[in-house]
Amino acid sequence: MRVVVLENADSVAQFAADFFVQQVKRKPNSVLGLATGSTPLGTYRKLIEAYQAGRVSFKDVTTFNLDEYYGLEPTHEQSYRRFMRESLFDHIDVEPSRTHVPLGTANNVEAETEAYEAAIVAAGGIDVQLLGIGTDGHIAFNEPGSSFASRTRLKTLTRRTRQDNARFFGSLDLVPKLALTMGIGSILEARQLLLLACGEGKAEAIAKSVEGPVSAICPGSALQLHRRAIVVLDKGAAKGLSQLEYYADCEMNLNELTKV
Repeated sequence: MRVVVLENADSVAQFAADFFVQQVKRKPNSVLGLATGSTPLGTYRKLIEAYQAGRVSFKDVTTFNLDEYYGLEPTHEQSYRRFMRESLFDHIDVEPSRTHVPLGTANNVEAETEAYEAAIVAAGGIDVQLLGIGTDGHIAFNEPGSSFASRTRLKTLTRRTRQDNARFFGSLDLVPKLALTMGIGSILEARQLLLLACGEGKAEAIAKSVEGPVSAICPGSALQLHRRAIVVLDKGAAKGLSQLEYYADCEMNLNELTKV
């Protein structure tokens, strides 16, 4: 696992945006896994800026989002389909038909989740999967205790997750109790993982995910099993890590090697 510690949230967003721009330039028909929530917003703003400046085109890109609240219409103000449209898709040249978000109002959830998995396979698999992390260590909506072999499915949200997200809904009672989410097994099949975290509120989850034991009780720790996982943090989110000096040395040596 590569751990990159940067000065602030803006630096984290710039790192991630540059990473995606380089990926799309290298492979214009990349399949990108995307995330929602407050953490990736800075990255999406910088991707929009890169597109508007003519640095990158997304016209041949395919995207798959991690999750969606169960029961919310795609037009609902808190649906992740609407979030992605307003935060990114409407502002770049990605083809709408190539953007995928689980359907939270699916009548047949099993058929929807199986079709989502099949669509990822048909697209050739995800090249880079963007991730955030919850304060309890969840990735996507894979709550503590989720199997590392899990696939896209309907998942019950913990009270802690719902409380963390209540600020978006205005009330805990309005936060859905269920969500459709890619499984940890699905996520680990991506060729590259890029997890972003900012702020001291994420420090405990990051410390457990990066340096703690690999355990289903901390879903983020599954990244330790991936051969190409990058964790990008600001100083606040890195506060609980014990090996900061080593991570800095690794980055310094990597930068020196890439100059050769």
